[in-house]
Amino acid sequence: MTYITNIQKYCIHDGAGIRTTVFFKGCLLHCSWCHNPETQNPGREIRYYKDRCTGCGSCIKACQLHAVSMTEEGISVDKTLCRSCGKCEAACRSQALEAVGRAYDVKQLVKKLTSDQIFYEESGGGVTLSGGEVMTIDRDYLRALTESLYNEGISVNIDTCGFCPWERLQEIIPYVDTFLYDLKALDQETHRKYMGVDNTLILENLTKLAASGAKIWLRLPLVKPVNASVSHMEAVARWLTENHVNPAQINLIAYHDYGRDKYRQLGRTYEDSFSPPSDAELADMKQKLIDMGFQNVKIGG
Repeated sequence: MTYITNIQKYCIHDGAGIRTTVFFKGCLLHCSWCHNPETQNPGREIRYYKDRCTGCGSCIKACQLHAVSMTEEGISVDKTLCRSCGKCEAACRSQALEAVGRAYDVKQLVKKLTSDQIFYEESGGGVTLSGGEVMTIDRDYLRALTESLYNEGISVNIDTCGFCPWERLQEIIPYVDTFLYDLKALDQETHRKYMGVDNTLILENLTKLAASGAKIWLRLPLVKPVNASVSHMEAVARWLTENHVNPAQINLIAYHDYGRDKYRQLGRTYEDSFSPPSDAELADMKQKLIDMGFQNVKIGG
C-alpha cells in the first residue's frame, strides 16, 4: 500500500512556479535531523497531539488491541501492539490522535492534482513528488503516476536523495522535468553516521542521471557540525567537476528544527545537537561554488 502524509498546495520552494507537493511515506535513509519523521515509516502510524487531549479515555476504550494507555505524560501508544487501524482516531472527539498516512490510487491522486492545473500553467509550475523518499514507493504506482501527469501536460519534479536502484530513476526520466537531488555528505563514514546508509549508490545515480541529460537541481542541506563549511563546498564542487555533473541550479538549504514537535507526537526523541550556518557562512559557501565555476547558486529553496 502506498501512503501519503500531505498534499500541499501553492508551494514555491519545490521547483519552478507554483506547485503542489505530494509527501509520500517511506524512506531508507534515517537522517539525524529529518524534519518530516512521519514520512520515514512506509506504513501508517499514530501521532498524538498532547495539547488537544482532554483525557477522556475514549481512545483507550476503542482500541481492541490494548495498545493505547494513559500515562502521566498523556496518551501512550505501544507500537509493538498498534496496527494503526485508526479506531482510536475515530473515537477521539478532540482530534488529539491521528493515523498518519492516507492511501490514494493513481486515478484519485491524478484527479486531485489536476484540479489546480490552471495555477501550474499560469506560473510555469506543476507537481513535485517528495517524501520521505518517493523512489521507495511501489514501482508500478510511481511510473503510472508520472506518466499520467505527463500526459495531462503537467510538469513533474522528483525530490529524491537518489538511494534506489538506477533502473527506477531511469524509467521515469521521460516523464520528469526536474530532479531535485539531495546531496548531504560526500564522505562515506559521515554519511553512514548521520544518514544511516552508505552514499555510494547516491553518488553513482547522480553521475548517471547527469549523463542521461536529465535536468538536475542539486540541493545541499547544510547542517553544523556535519557539512556546513566552505571546505565541504569546495569538495562538492570538485566532485561535481570531476564527475561531469553540471546542475542547472544549486540550492543551499540551511538546517532548521521545524520538525521538533513531530518527534514528540510520534513518541520519538529529537536529536538536539545541530545548528544552522549563519547568513555570512552561507554567503561564503555560495561564493566558493561560484568561484569554482557554478554560477546558478541560490540560498534557500
